[in-house]
Amino acid sequence: MTEAVKLRSSVRGRGAKSNASGRFEATQVEAFDDGWTDEDATASTQIPTTITPLRSRTIISKNQSPDIGFERSINPYNGCSHGCSYCYARPSHAYLGLSPGLDFESRIFFKPDAARLLEQELSARKYVCKRIHIGGNTDPYQPDERELKITRSVLEVAARFNQPVSVITKSSLITRDLDILGPMGCDRLATAFVSITTLDRGLARAMEPRASTPARRLEAISRLADAGVPVGVGFAPVIPGLNDHELESVLEAAAKAGAVTAMYVTLRLPLEIKDLFREWLADARPDRAARVMSLVRQTRGGKDYDADWAQRMKGAGPVADLIGARFKAAVKRYGLDGPRHDLDTTKFTVPHGSRSQMDLFE
Repeated sequence: MTEAVKLRSSVRGRGAKSNASGRFEATQVEAFDDGWTDEDATASTQIPTTITPLRSRTIISKNQSPDIGFERSINPYNGCSHGCSYCYARPSHAYLGLSPGLDFESRIFFKPDAARLLEQELSARKYVCKRIHIGGNTDPYQPDERELKITRSVLEVAARFNQPVSVITKSSLITRDLDILGPMGCDRLATAFVSITTLDRGLARAMEPRASTPARRLEAISRLADAGVPVGVGFAPVIPGLNDHELESVLEAAAKAGAVTAMYVTLRLPLEIKDLFREWLADARPDRAARVMSLVRQTRGGKDYDADWAQRMKGAGPVADLIGARFKAAVKRYGLDGPRHDLDTTKFTVPHGSRSQMDLFE
């Protein structure tokens, strides 16, 4: 059996603890015990982040999964340097011939043509306007967005076309774009979700090492709401035995900050994530590791993960049912169960001159 290569010394600012080969690779890297141990390390390891352009022919992805609440999405980045230990998007890096482990959070790909491609697709004569979700796979406001501004360029195009968008992030960097999102929100063209998994600064630092602090995310909710953007909170993932006890406190804090709706997802461990999360858990919370994994399996029919569409987002069984009942009661208690903020697709328009220019590409 091929094992992941675990770094000899601790990795600063990273969620994954190993860099196993991707599942599609012809050769697999195996661990080798050369006698050195963690105690022999003199300093922690810091892995630099590399940023590489990724050329695409299209930018809008289509979704047909019945348990996902959007049909179209844009992901300006592949990989995410937030480094969340539980991230369900990690296995996607294997399609690039890279590891879902440390490669996923240190070898980032960005789409420099995202804005041009979006304008091209929105200008197509056959285009039918529907909401586009930004960040369905990896975070659109991860640290390198501060300089690259790929997400901002996408929003600028969306605003010109009155194209409705929803955005999800765990970064306070989203507030940089309030000059775009605010007016769009007031015109029923934009909504946002901010993901908060814990209010415990220490747990957040261990579990999501390069994401904004919980306090900064609450501040982002407040600023989005003040700017006129309908904003929700995502308590995701719920990890039984680790953060589930914070469900009510996170929803209460988000409601006080200005959130008007909420959602949750129970921890998902498909493909390589199950081993990566176990490694993280054993390293970061060894006293709870066995208990947490036992509870996780109880939400998945005794397995680490069940991909059945009927229950993969929420889980099943008594533990999952209790989480669901607590969530339902909490959203009602804190006023997060209001009507959905449907976006207005009737305002969509192709700016003068855009279609004639884009005809060259059809």
